[in-house]
Amino acid sequence: MIEEKIKSLGITLPTPPTPAGSYIPAIKTGNLLFISGQIPMEEGKVLFTGKVTDENLKTAQKSARMCAINLLSQIKRELGSLDKVTKIVRLSGFVNSDAEFYQHPKVINAASDLFFEIFGDKGKHSRIAVGVACLPLNSMTEIDAVIEFSE
Repeated sequence: MIEEKIKSLGITLPTPPTPAGSYIPAIKTGNLLFISGQIPMEEGKVLFTGKVTDENLKTAQKSARMCAINLLSQIKRELGSLDKVTKIVRLSGFVNSDAEFYQHPKVINAASDLFFEIFGDKGKHSRIAVGVACLPLNSMTEIDAVIEFSE
């Protein structure tokens, strides 16, 4: 059902990216799934790099949306089906921003809005959106998540 919704939005879930460091992409504890930070990577390439400024806000939003899509691919890999998701609990969004950029929430909204659109009320979550000096592989954005699920 959820995967049909994703397809109707014109989204194809990519192969989940492999970790760029010494960590695992996701871990389950109880009925929670903690997903490590996802960057806007597809087929081994970072799609959106560099500092976020007021001038490239729309590109940064595309970057955040791609992070959300990679989160979805990690959820599917871990749970086998996105229909097992009972709640998107929390997103933590990091924006590789210029020192004079203050619209971090607008960037991460692209990920939040996608989860709302796909999961409805189950997609409503708590969140942080912060600016940072740099991110791995010079990515524009990185987002991690806490997901509640049922078997």
